[in-house]
Amino acid sequence: MSFNASDDDSQQRFALGFLFALITLIIATVLGVVVFKRGIQRAPVAAPAAVAVAEPAPVAAAAPGVVVTEEAAVVVEGGVVKFYFASGKVDLAPGAAEALQDVARGVNEGGRSAAISGYHDATGDAALNAELAKQRAVAVREALLALGVAEDKVELKKPEVTQADGNNAQARRVEVLLLP
Repeated sequence: MSFNASDDDSQQRFALGFLFALITLIIATVLGVVVFKRGIQRAPVAAPAAVAVAEPAPVAAAAPGVVVTEEAAVVVEGGVVKFYFASGKVDLAPGAAEALQDVARGVNEGGRSAAISGYHDATGDAALNAELAKQRAVAVREALLALGVAEDKVELKKPEVTQADGNNAQARRVEVLLLP
């Protein structure tokens, strides 16, 4: 009978050890997920892989590695030309002319058209911000027209959501996309 009792004890120890290991694994997984999600929320936003036409000068850092600017800038990212604006301003950034010349060339030589969309940040009055986003889009449109792009080849397109994500400096932008 001692042989059977030993087998029972051995099986019970194995079952308890397995249960303990399973509980430990579950707790470690839950803690890992929580730490990972908090790390993502606090992680610095990496600069997009883009060709910068004009680099903005940093004004302040919202969090380590997140640069907030108050200056206008132009960035070409994934085939989209993004014009960033200073708070409350409609002035195009230095380097905007070069980026717009490339867009104009794409429209005029490629038989394409351009869609221009304006976005705004979340600060201040929403109606005033929406109007400012429209004025910025019109400023980009006027600059394209001045470069010889036909008026019927430039479309002002209001995005479904005009309040953009990201920090406020990144949200204050106009995007130009070449359409087929």
